Amino acid sequence: MISKFSDTLPRRVLVICTGNSCRSQMAQGLINHDLAGQWIAESAGIIASGVNRRAIQVMAELGIDISHHTSKTIRQFLNQPFDLVVTVCDNAKEMCPVFPGAKASHHMSFEDPVYATELPDEIALAAFRQVRDQIRQQLVPFLRGYATKGESE
Repeated sequence: MISKFSDTLPRRVLVICTGNSCRSQMAQGLINHDLAGQWIAESAGIIASGVNRRAIQVMAELGIDISHHTSKTIRQFLNQPFDLVVTVCDNAKEMCPVFPGAKASHHMSFEDPVYATELPDEIALAAFRQVRDQIRQQLVPFLRGYATKGESE
């Protein structure tokens, strides 16, 4: 199979969700931490709605600081090349089915923990931790495999 990705590491991935506040921000932090040297992650949303404080908090529990992240829209990345674009919510996949400059795309949906924002901290943080852990257990290994083989499936 012909490689769609760059021959050199690190490769670039853009993670897209609706508001660039939770899932894509946590994914960016996890990828840049866990896959440093293999991937450089950026994140964006269909809209920019600010980085959720609970996303910052649950990432800090892992020793990953995303407090410096800013919420961005996909417009900021339209003219940039990416080896892979990953949508992490169904809305982003529908709104952005093709991304100019991306060599490949993949969809991996995670529940939006923002639904828990109005709940007590202990319940809300549990929802954010669950999504954070799902991203680490599913998306990070997926990218690790791509970095190793460098081919589309």
